[in-house]
Amino acid sequence: MVTGRLDGKVALVTGGGSGIGRASAELFAAEGAAVAIVDVVEDAAADAVGKIAADGGTAVALVADVTDADAIAAAVERAVEQLGRLDVVYNNAGIGSTGSVADGAEDDWDRCLAINAKGTFLTSRAAVAHLEASGGGSIVNQGSVAALVGVANFAAYCAAKGAVVALTRSMAVDLAPRGIRVNVICPGTVFTPLMEPMLTARGDGDMAKGLAMTEAKYPIGRLGTPDDIARVALFLASDDAAFVTGSTFAADGGMTAQ
Repeated sequence: MVTGRLDGKVALVTGGGSGIGRASAELFAAEGAAVAIVDVVEDAAADAVGKIAADGGTAVALVADVTDADAIAAAVERAVEQLGRLDVVYNNAGIGSTGSVADGAEDDWDRCLAINAKGTFLTSRAAVAHLEASGGGSIVNQGSVAALVGVANFAAYCAAKGAVVALTRSMAVDLAPRGIRVNVICPGTVFTPLMEPMLTARGDGDMAKGLAMTEAKYPIGRLGTPDDIARVALFLASDDAAFVTGSTFAADGGMTAQ
């Protein structure tokens, strides 16, 4: 049910061309926001904008690598120029990784930390002044249950998402006087293209086997969907969460409750 919870607001979603980011961008638009979709893949961002426009919403596509400080700062500026203000930032862009601390590759570690953690920092830094100029707003960071529990052969990803959770708390304290709330979602496994390599590796090369093994970890009996996480992001982005900041939301089908 559409309730107009983001009427009159402008939201920026990184990694908005696919998966959770796209589902969130589409939901934000349906709830009344004008949405800036930032993605490193131009066609993906454009396709998402086309879908939102076809449904009667307002969106713009922006291409930027969140690890490039100048590029993401320019994308944030263009979003404000084109849409007039900024009220919500969803730091969704991210990648997975494979390998333990014993055999993980250094370049995989660097890339995972750069996109998941540094990208969150750089995007937020570029957005703060604009959020404050709009009277405050909401930053939603993308964590993972991998920040809360150990996941075998996922060392860099666990470290990167753990950093995002810690960064969220720091940001919440620093930015509260500016009227900016900051929270982090820690999804369980969501069936998106990002998760396919992990599922395949877990199943020793058989993704169906890996999927079954992973579903068995969830009391709810299934993996998450992009829409499941998008609805949590919508709550945190909206004024319904006006008294919520510095919080970690495990949207994980009960996995971390065991």
